[in-house]
Amino acid sequence: MKQLWRSMPLRLALVLVVLFGTVSLLSLAASYAVTRAAFEQSVRDDLAQDMAGFRAAPSARAVAILVQAESAQTDPGRLVLSFVSRDGQIFGNGAVARDDEGFHIISLEEGRAELAGEYLALSARLYGGRLTIARSRAEIEALRPVFLNILWISLLPTVLIALSGGLILARRSQRHVEVIRAALERLTSGDLGARVATGPRWADDLVRIGAAVNGMAGAQERSVAALRQVSSDIAHDLKTPVQRVSLRLEALADVVQEGEASELVAQTRTEVEGISAVFTSLLQLAQVENGTLKARFAPVDLAQLCRTMVEVYEPTATERGQSLGLEAPERVMVSGERNLLGQMIANLLENALSHTGEGADIIVSVQQSTGQIALVVQDTGPGIPASEHGRVVQRLYRLDRSRNTPGNGLGLSLVDGVARLHGATLAFEDACPGLRVRVSFPT
Repeated sequence: MKQLWRSMPLRLALVLVVLFGTVSLLSLAASYAVTRAAFEQSVRDDLAQDMAGFRAAPSARAVAILVQAESAQTDPGRLVLSFVSRDGQIFGNGAVARDDEGFHIISLEEGRAELAGEYLALSARLYGGRLTIARSRAEIEALRPVFLNILWISLLPTVLIALSGGLILARRSQRHVEVIRAALERLTSGDLGARVATGPRWADDLVRIGAAVNGMAGAQERSVAALRQVSSDIAHDLKTPVQRVSLRLEALADVVQEGEASELVAQTRTEVEGISAVFTSLLQLAQVENGTLKARFAPVDLAQLCRTMVEVYEPTATERGQSLGLEAPERVMVSGERNLLGQMIANLLENALSHTGEGADIIVSVQQSTGQIALVVQDTGPGIPASEHGRVVQRLYRLDRSRNTPGNGLGLSLVDGVARLHGATLAFEDACPGLRVRVSFPT
């Protein structure tokens, strides 16, 4: 929901609502000011017209009679007429009084109550007396709530409709962006076959972005496929000649039994066997990455497989002065290819045995929890720096300190490839001290 409120369509809708609200407020404020001024001018014009009518009276008595007659039929809350004659007699329905707080209009009816509200008044001397005409400002003051009601009636539905439309567009846009994000995550995790599936209701800009992502993914997939094919072809083409050289060196070793020549032949055979191992690993890695071995998946008891591999490597660990142990339930089933899983465990054990010194402890454990099964190989060796975790699975990559130990830099690459083939994730963790390698299988 937080991402939805921060989405661009909703933000644009909010900006439009603010702009529309501001324009509406300014327009209504201007309309209110103009209408209020027009009403006040109308009242002033009425006052001037009323005053002109009374000025037409021929005498003070005539003015008093007119004021008295008209005030008898007029509501003082709307119109107040007051004529104070030369001798101080008051005619009309009200009188104007003044104190420290200003002018007040007092009713001449019984009780002499002060009239509430504001009035616009016009006063003039007439025939020795003073005539005052005051009209109420109630109609002018009533404009404010009317315009406020107009504001709420016009603005509130618009805001609600705009926000609702923004939420709908934001939800749709979020779904489309989520499709692109999921495709990018799959590409980042190594699934080069991931693509953005656009639809007819997608916006043009998102369609173009999806097409660009698909184009990039296609180019990357073709590039990686070509690179893998070249590696596989080179390994396949050179494997047979290397094997022939190995056979001839073996025949030569039978002829040369002693001396420097014999030592040189033995060293050469070792190097050729290392080259052959690299080609074999490259071919096996290409076969794993091809994905065709998925057809051979079957239920595999991972705990029993680990038990078997620990028994195989336990004599090697004992010979090197290392401790190799197993922590696993009696039976843990996963779906996979048994030989590949065995090769993965073997590579992890060989990596741990090769890069930990004498006296190191190596523990293989199978952990089962809700949602996943984890194969963990942990040692007390020097470990791998956190900055190198992402690089050790690259082909032929080796840490500087590992260059003097046997290996070809393909072991962890094959482990990563087998994990991906089985839908598992490979993670390296600091065991403090040592390294913890975790392969998590989905259940």
